[in-house]
Amino acid sequence: MRKYIFITLLLASCEQPSTSITELYSLPKKLKEVSGIIYTPEDQSVWAIEDSGNTSALYKINSTGKITKTISITDAQNTDWEDVTMDKNGNLYLGDFGNNDNERKDLCIYKVDKNSLLNATAAPVSKISFSYPEQKQFPPNKKELLYDVEGFFEMNNNFYLFTKNRSKGFDGTSLIYKIPNQAGNHTAILLGSFKTCDTYKSCAITSAILSLDQSKVALLTHDKIILFENFKEDNFLSGTQTVLELNHFSQKEAATFIDNDKILLADEKYGSDGGKVYKTTLTQLKTKS
Repeated sequence: MRKYIFITLLLASCEQPSTSITELYSLPKKLKEVSGIIYTPEDQSVWAIEDSGNTSALYKINSTGKITKTISITDAQNTDWEDVTMDKNGNLYLGDFGNNDNERKDLCIYKVDKNSLLNATAAPVSKISFSYPEQKQFPPNKKELLYDVEGFFEMNNNFYLFTKNRSKGFDGTSLIYKIPNQAGNHTAILLGSFKTCDTYKSCAITSAILSLDQSKVALLTHDKIILFENFKEDNFLSGTQTVLELNHFSQKEAATFIDNDKILLADEKYGSDGGKVYKTTLTQLKTKS
């Protein structure tokens, strides 16, 4: 009996923690590299985009994972679209700022007018270009590859970008930049920096989202959410920073708030894994932390 109890306890100690996310549905097969999603509460759908090497298009996906609408972006090339966000008026923004090698000088955000999303199958965009004043070399030294971005959101007529660190000797450093939401060519304003953790696969930021009441910022990695709360205005570093474990590792590249607690996540297809949409809540993640 004692031997049985010992073996049972040993097996229990080796078990992995249960996942903190729930699988909702698989993405359509044609969308293998989803890099950004944004939820639309009116019809409980999401708009999705893909990153470099894929079509310049927006895809509307319903709650069962089917594409219900495709809008071609007629005057913008998908150099490396890495995230999509929405303003309070319902306009969408496509972040063409993927910069793996830190050598791009054509970084921009494309605005898709809300009216184009209603009935059109093709849509023009307006362009918001920007640069990082701290970057002096293209590319910089391999220990200073701090200028890739895969996550941003719009708040109060400004964009907030959170950089993905690709430096040799990764230490989790991420920069926060601010850019005005208006057409033109802008110099990004550095608001500050912070650290996630020192393991690239688990700590590089792949999406950034803002809760509907603007009280929470959630940053996605492949297996974590880094949560900022209790900040003042747009000084996100003035509040608290909490790491919430998803207990599920995959190439998660996209996230969106449904409300002030519920979050949808999406990962890229990799072999027979991924290519799915999941749901979690901050309440659940905090409880398991």
